[in-house]
Amino acid sequence: MPMSASNDENIVTIAGAGPAGLAAAIALAQAGKKVVVHEAQKEVGHRFQCDFQGLENWTTEKDVLESLKELRITTRFRYRPCLSVSAFDAWGREYPITSNKPLFYLVERGPGLGSLDNALLNQALDLGVDVRFNSRISHFKGSGVLAIGPKAADAIAVGYHFETDMPDGCWIICDNNLAPKGYAYLLIWNGKGTVKTCMFSGFKQEQVYVKRTVEAFEKLVGLKMINPVHHGGVGNFHLPAQAFGGQRPMAGEQAGFQDTLWGFGMRHAIISGVLAAKSLNENSDYDKLWSDVLGNQIRTSIVNRALFGLLGNYGYRWFLKRQTRQDDVGGYLRRLYSLSFVKRLLLPLAQLIIKSSRMDKSCDHINCECVWCKHGNH
Repeated sequence: MPMSASNDENIVTIAGAGPAGLAAAIALAQAGKKVVVHEAQKEVGHRFQCDFQGLENWTTEKDVLESLKELRITTRFRYRPCLSVSAFDAWGREYPITSNKPLFYLVERGPGLGSLDNALLNQALDLGVDVRFNSRISHFKGSGVLAIGPKAADAIAVGYHFETDMPDGCWIICDNNLAPKGYAYLLIWNGKGTVKTCMFSGFKQEQVYVKRTVEAFEKLVGLKMINPVHHGGVGNFHLPAQAFGGQRPMAGEQAGFQDTLWGFGMRHAIISGVLAAKSLNENSDYDKLWSDVLGNQIRTSIVNRALFGLLGNYGYRWFLKRQTRQDDVGGYLRRLYSLSFVKRLLLPLAQLIIKSSRMDKSCDHINCECVWCKHGNH
């Protein structure tokens, strides 16, 4: 049954033990705060269960692992640097994509040893953070951060985790017949794999698209799954007017902080968690903090998503051909994520095209205590 959190004025309450919530807890504890994290599930990373995901590394010159270290966030999780990806178009033609530095770091999500979630949990516990599992709170008083994950599905990733004897590698397919307005991907690492279709529309036909995705990878790269386990997740993209639920900052996907183009959200989640903590530690303007650090990247990704969604299969082929002509794809993607004058002009139109499935959850109610604030519809 939903509970209210403690009213101890000396305690900072965090709702949610995902990367955003744990990053906030870590930063608060490092500043000497007493922190309690409430997580509704029985374990950290419960909704991922050994899913492979990419920790994005192309939007800044500085390596993401160095950025995490500067934020005093642990990097003691297992990761595999990916400097190359094999991409396919809808006609099965392969396009090798390479970069001078890792495009992303492959990491494992979930409760397992060596996962990103488990590493963040251990850092928080080592700092004295009180993490309470099976603890679902509906509202709380006092200082805190809201980080309970996505509120709607603007994109879904559905497929399988499995064991395999295939060699390590990263493959993607850009084909609306497999992943409408998105991409299908296959990630193999150390005898385990994740294969999924990342869809931005057509959710009701997800089983059809998953079947097509598996068949395509079987044909193109010899996909072999042993003991496959079905798995799916959702992504929520949003540029909030204010990233607050009542009087408390929202971090991660609860605020809608996500890469709207590709759905790489872990970096945004961790950074926003640290910024939310900073706003509490320093009594500073959280909306200014996240807007200065993340705002332009999110705005650019909205324009990128609108443009990508209009390409279609022939457009995807053109896009992939363009990647193979780049000496450094990472540098090209970094430029793609800069908010140019043209993209500033296109942003209002892109926002009309890319309408989030959620409402703006900022709240005008004074002293609101609700965790899932929807303009007072508690």
